[in-house]
Amino acid sequence: MHTKQLQFDHSLFLEDLKPLLSDADLAIANAEFTLAGPPYTGYPAFSAPDTYRNSILDAGVDVLLTANNHILDKGSRGLERTLKQYDCFSGSGLDEAQYHRNNPLILSVKGLRFALVNFTYGTNLGAGEEYPKVSRMEKDEIARQMERARRMADFVLVLPHWGEEYRLKHNARQDEWARWLVEQGADAIVGAHPHVVQDTTHIAGVPVIYSLGNAVSNMSAVNTRLELAAVLKFVFCKESGMKELLEPELHFLWCTLPGKKTEGFRTVVVEEQIGKRDDWIDKSDYDNMISTLDRVKAVTGIE
Repeated sequence: MHTKQLQFDHSLFLEDLKPLLSDADLAIANAEFTLAGPPYTGYPAFSAPDTYRNSILDAGVDVLLTANNHILDKGSRGLERTLKQYDCFSGSGLDEAQYHRNNPLILSVKGLRFALVNFTYGTNLGAGEEYPKVSRMEKDEIARQMERARRMADFVLVLPHWGEEYRLKHNARQDEWARWLVEQGADAIVGAHPHVVQDTTHIAGVPVIYSLGNAVSNMSAVNTRLELAAVLKFVFCKESGMKELLEPELHFLWCTLPGKKTEGFRTVVVEEQIGKRDDWIDKSDYDNMISTLDRVKAVTGIE
C-alpha cells in the first residue's frame, strides 16, 4: 500500500481477481505492509488502514503471510498490532503458538492437512533491532519447522521471502535453499520479494516458483507491474498414501495504475485482456502490458 494508493478505493484493487481467488479452496497472499494504525504511510515504512486487510480478504484471500522485510517497519508494536488485527478479523482463535513460536500454520482443506512454512531473509531494521517473533531464513529454525510440518500435514508448502529485487532470474542462494527445502520435505515452493516475476523450475519433481512479483502496488520500474498467480492442484489417496501435485497453472496479472484502465488501481488477469485494447483509457498501457509480458516470458522461459 504505497502512499498514492491511499488516495483510491482499495476495495476495487483486486476486484478482477475475485473469480480466480474464490475458485480456490485455499488462497494465500503475501501482505507486505503492517497494520500499525495511523498515521498511514507508504514506502519506506508501511502502515496501511485496517480496511485494506478487509478488502483483500473480501476478494477471496484466506491466508495473509507476514514474514517479510517490511513487517517491522513500525517496530515491535506495529507487528503486534498487525497480528491482532488479522486474528480479530478472522475470529480464528488460533493458538498463540501459531504466531509467536514460528511454527508452521496447519490448515485443513477438504479433508487434507496443509502446512505453510513462511520465512524472510530479514527485515528492514538493523541487526541489533531484530525481533524474535519474525520467522527468518535460518536453517536450524526452518529445519525445526519443516520437521513439524512433515509430521502434522499431508502437504508442505514453503513460502519464502527471498532473492534479489528486480532480477528476472533466481540467484545461487535461492537455488541452494530450494534444494535444501526439497530435501527437508517441501512439496511446493512459492517465493516473493523481488517485485518481479522470476523463472520457475522443478527440483526432484517439486515445483519451485521463485517469485510471483507484486500483486498490486504503485511501483512503475521496469517489469514490476507484471506478476503471477500460481494455481496448485493436489491429489491425495488416503487408502494408499499416494500424493501428487499436478503441474502448477500460472496466470500472468497486470497492475494498472490510475488513469490507465480505470480511474484507480486495478489488477487484471492478462489472458482476459488480450484483444481488448479499446477498453483501456490509456491504450499505450495495454501495449506496455503486452511488451512487458513478451520480455518477461523470453527471459524466464515461462509460457
